[in-house]
Amino acid sequence: MNSHCSAIANYLRRTALYVALVCASSVHAQLAVTVSPPKVVGQKAVVPLAMKNGLSEKVESARAVVFLLDEQGKMVGQATRWVIGGSNTNGLAAGATNAFHFVVTADKQFATTNLTARVSFSRIVLEGGKLADVAKQVTVAAAAK
Repeated sequence: MNSHCSAIANYLRRTALYVALVCASSVHAQLAVTVSPPKVVGQKAVVPLAMKNGLSEKVESARAVVFLLDEQGKMVGQATRWVIGGSNTNGLAAGATNAFHFVVTADKQFATTNLTARVSFSRIVLEGGKLADVAKQVTVAAAAK
């Protein structure tokens, strides 16, 4: 019985090692985006984005949408922009970083300055026109306070 337990323990160790190796090798490089708190001035809110291209390819263009939420979680503004590429830049090289100040304009002055920004990417075009999987290859995180 003791040798049977030892065999099971060895099997579990090998399985755990295999699972750890598979998980470590399945981590994908990503476009990492850090979102800073919005700065509100009158009818405009500026949401600073810091981007780092951890992919092995150049990002030719990236399209994002910003939703501004008030304290109750109600959407008070939104805008969509090309944050990489377009007429302003030549893309984002592999390993490079860049900042983008996303401006959201409202019809009237924001009722509060305590807003939260939610950022979502809808399209990432890599070098050569290849589309990236935004669900797997983009991470969006709030800036550390």
